[in-house]
Amino acid sequence: MYRYELTDLQWEQIAPFFPDRYHHGGAGRPWKAHRPLVNGLLWHLHTGAPWPDTPERYGPWQTVYDRFNRWRKDGTWAKMLDALLLRLDQAGFIDRELWLVDASVIRASRAAAGAKKKAGAADLSRAEGAAAPRAAGPRVGPLAGGLEHQGAPGL
Repeated sequence: MYRYELTDLQWEQIAPFFPDRYHHGGAGRPWKAHRPLVNGLLWHLHTGAPWPDTPERYGPWQTVYDRFNRWRKDGTWAKMLDALLLRLDQAGFIDRELWLVDASVIRASRAAAGAKKKAGAADLSRAEGAAAPRAAGPRVGPLAGGLEHQGAPGL
């Protein structure tokens, strides 16, 4: 077993949330086993490494990435989190007496306080009709489409 991988007990707790590999007897090619892909996803999230650096033992990095996005969009992760939190709450492991966000360490920008933005060279060129610089290449990653609500329908 490698670092960041799920134990057998942990896998047994979350395995029912993933879709059937064989499409419940329907048509279509069976999916690759979910567990190595989930372990690859956990490796990626723990290390912060780029997707293409995912070790080969977890399968092709594109498959790990695609499966993560598919399950994010269909609400699999949200359902799993809700169910696991409910189990912890029912077992008495979640204390609802104290919830705290310490805003003293969250720095607001000058613009948040109403200050004017400083005009730089990029702003001047845009004002003269030049296009804003864009990042090269395709955008990949869990937030590639922007920071939209990604929860399951109805949440």
